[in-house]
Amino acid sequence: MNPIEELSPKGVWRNFYALTQIPRPSGHTEKVANYLVDWAKSKGAEAYIDEAGNVIMRKGATPGYEDRETTVLQAHMDIVPQKTKGCPHNFETDPLDVYIDGEWVTARDTTLGADDGMGVAAAMAIIEDDTVEHGPIEVLITRDEETGLIGAFDLKPGELTGKYLLNLDSETEGEITIGCAGGVDILCSMQYQEINVDPQNMLCYQIVIKGLLGGHSGVEIFKGRANANKLMARTLFATVNTGIAWLCTWHGGNMRNAIPRESEATVLVPAKEKEAFLAMVEKCRTTFIDEYKDIETDAFYMAAIEAETMPKKAMPQDIQENIINAVMAAHDGVLRYTPSMPDLVETSCNLAIIDVADGKAEVISLARSSQDSMKQYLCNRYISCFSMAGMDVKLEGGYSGWQPNPKSPLVEMMSNIYEKLYAKKPIVGACHAGLECGIIGVNYPEMDMASYGPTLVSPHTPNEAVLIPTVQKFYDFTLEILKNIPRKA
Repeated sequence: MNPIEELSPKGVWRNFYALTQIPRPSGHTEKVANYLVDWAKSKGAEAYIDEAGNVIMRKGATPGYEDRETTVLQAHMDIVPQKTKGCPHNFETDPLDVYIDGEWVTARDTTLGADDGMGVAAAMAIIEDDTVEHGPIEVLITRDEETGLIGAFDLKPGELTGKYLLNLDSETEGEITIGCAGGVDILCSMQYQEINVDPQNMLCYQIVIKGLLGGHSGVEIFKGRANANKLMARTLFATVNTGIAWLCTWHGGNMRNAIPRESEATVLVPAKEKEAFLAMVEKCRTTFIDEYKDIETDAFYMAAIEAETMPKKAMPQDIQENIINAVMAAHDGVLRYTPSMPDLVETSCNLAIIDVADGKAEVISLARSSQDSMKQYLCNRYISCFSMAGMDVKLEGGYSGWQPNPKSPLVEMMSNIYEKLYAKKPIVGACHAGLECGIIGVNYPEMDMASYGPTLVSPHTPNEAVLIPTVQKFYDFTLEILKNIPRKA
């Protein structure tokens, strides 16, 4: 038995460890969905996969609680597939290598999947434990939350019957979330005709940036961490746009909701410009280290490495300059804080993914805001910027934020329970991340909702970890909430 399965509460940790052994990156959730259905049926619960690919489980009330309202326990099954440079892990086939590190559980060189494996595991522990006191329960485990909240968007009206929904996907124990930002994906793309390369008197270099902290593009965007794509744009602006290098390919980031940790560009350098090119890359490196010395770590790495193979094609000069200029000009990071809550980010953007190669260029960003007008303003800035670069700009997967209900009976009840359990009031507020509550609420407007969870750090990065003592508090809190769900009117 793995030591993680011996942690308390055992039901949660045993199920969480089992989930870490099932590959479940976003876009590849069929295996874990089937596992969850088979598992639930083996425990005597009703379970099926709906038309949207979500898993739904149902369990009847324990004796004495039959007259309570139905509660929905909600989490998502997919994880963000991030790993360190050079790590051979295949998220579609390999189990995660998880281990205990002091008071934390983490994974070796990959994301842990506690976001939101912890929520799924807690729901599973409740389903399998007949000693837990509760009214009727529905469990909704959505697919592909991390790539656009797809399972929540596709959930049909009438699939659920619950009056209360507990979203088990927040990341700081002791906080109850009652609102979140909306978001939209900004897709900028173009095709171009490559030009032939004359290799005579030319050198080829790969500029590599890696080892940045990255992080969750919602809850950690305020920390001011470096964006690898932005650092690369600055480097290319100083080399390609000054005529001492020629851009061939550029790849950076791989998830829309993860701050890019790595970026690589292949460039051609005239032999006579070699020293000037290398000096400029080094100048950029030392500049970035100085700028981020109080934010990033010594793991940051940047270098220009001479390539063994000379590319046969490169980008036309006007195209490369236009793309570099657009990425330089595009907003990244926090745009505005909430006027009425100065510590809460209102509007931000994550310049997430860049893919430039083989005559195609694509830049993908995720804009977030709790104000629809500000979200549109940010999108219009991107449209203006990348249109001038000759790129086609599309907006996809847009959704409005989850508007807080400060008079929620569920939240009042939860706050009182938390204070009774832990002799202090919980923090009640909104967050800048995207939660599924607002989307589910469109089809279930009468459902009262709140979000909470154990403490996680660095989700969406290989440094993701969950604080062990907070899992017990999170689970005990959940059990007490279920015991106190109101009777049916």
